[in-house]
Amino acid sequence: MLQTTSVGSFPKPPYLVAARAKFAAQKISYDELFELEQKATRELIEMQERIGIDIFVHGEMERGDMATYFAEKLKGFTISGPVRAYGNRYYRKPIVSGDVTRPEAMTVAMFEYAQSLTDKPVKGMLTGPYTMCDWSFNNFYADRRALTLALAEVIGEEARALEDAGAKYIQIDEPAISTRPEELDLAIEAMGIVTHGMKAKTISHICYGDFKTIYPKILDLPVDQLDLEFANSDFSNLEIFKDPPFTKEIALGVLDIHSHTIESVGQVKEWILSALEVFPPEKVYIDPDCGLKTRTLEETEAKLKIMVQAVREIKAEKGWE
Repeated sequence: MLQTTSVGSFPKPPYLVAARAKFAAQKISYDELFELEQKATRELIEMQERIGIDIFVHGEMERGDMATYFAEKLKGFTISGPVRAYGNRYYRKPIVSGDVTRPEAMTVAMFEYAQSLTDKPVKGMLTGPYTMCDWSFNNFYADRRALTLALAEVIGEEARALEDAGAKYIQIDEPAISTRPEELDLAIEAMGIVTHGMKAKTISHICYGDFKTIYPKILDLPVDQLDLEFANSDFSNLEIFKDPPFTKEIALGVLDIHSHTIESVGQVKEWILSALEVFPPEKVYIDPDCGLKTRTLEETEAKLKIMVQAVREIKAEKGWE
């Protein structure tokens, strides 16, 4: 009960940020960049070991934006100049200009490398087909449904490749569906293509939307676990999931990744205990609200230590050790 994990991305160390800029300027080779991405991945696996996390992530040191990374690996995409995502965050928006196909594995090599560094399970991490569609310009397919289902086929191929490589947990993130409830049926249909026949535990992360508009329909999303943000809203959205009862596993976001403030152990415990009045403890996992890449490495480690300590204290108090 209350296994701890992270959503996916970790902050990149300064040496890797500098190396990525040099690679973009063609001042270093891809092999030189890849060596530093592996070094950063090793350091993040070591951090998670040190903190005592239960289910690891590899930190996504090889990735920039969660949609653009996959668009660069798939055929049928070109990439535009930077567009504003939110605040002062920008990303290079994918443009669909042809049939979307997957010429080779996109995430398996880094997953296998990260998993080789630890005996703890490492999640496979993918961006879901609906979000890939929503965050891209479609200049080729007849409509959003056609594009989303085409993307579901190639993301499904990658998910099965991760499962074949030994991934016991595969996360297919769909943050866009919390902002477009009118297309939830399409997202559900697409996810069914991705996860069909899979034996690994499947997870979908959804954050920063109006959950009232998608609950309880979101329970039809064909994954084993939903990973939702709670800390950023001071757990006010917990009320949404009381009626009707939540039927899936839930990964509970207890760290606000948009804040420099380091949560207290007492605050995180209070939040978890309030959630255990709504969700059965055997179905609850504990993690941050979202990817931690917006924080510093120091903030990331400090926040995760608080999270793990809070869980340890609750387990000890409940006799769940």
